[in-house]
Amino acid sequence: MTEVRELSADEDALWRALGRVVHVLPRLLDEDMTKATGLSMTEYAVLHVLAEAPEHRLRMTELASATALSASRMTRVVDGLARYGLVTKEKPPGDARGSAAVLTEEGLRRQREAAPRHTASARRRVLDHVPPEDLAAAVRVLQRLADHTSGS
Repeated sequence: MTEVRELSADEDALWRALGRVVHVLPRLLDEDMTKATGLSMTEYAVLHVLAEAPEHRLRMTELASATALSASRMTRVVDGLARYGLVTKEKPPGDARGSAAVLTEEGLRRQREAAPRHTASARRRVLDHVPPEDLAAAVRVLQRLADHTSGS
């Protein structure tokens, strides 16, 4: 077995801080969103991705990939949003097996209504705590981590 290098003091501090953020931040953002809009962060993310998609429509597999959700989790989320009339599920032309999620007018309205609340939460919980001079470096590091983990 290859010997593993011990963490430096800075690496250890980064690792511990990242652990706290990874465990606490999603809950805080979800609480903010649910309290302000009645939507979970996951539901909002699905509506947001669909709002940006051509014709507000995406195949379920593409939607799952864009939101980093499993196919089964995406199905449950979309089915829940469909019960509230925020999305519909349709069969794509020429694809008997697949399905697509389509944002309804009500879904688009809810997404647009929730967007400023999402931004306010993102600012309060994260962005306001990153000094402007550190923003570009933070983006580079987090994007590198996101790119690395998305292929796992």
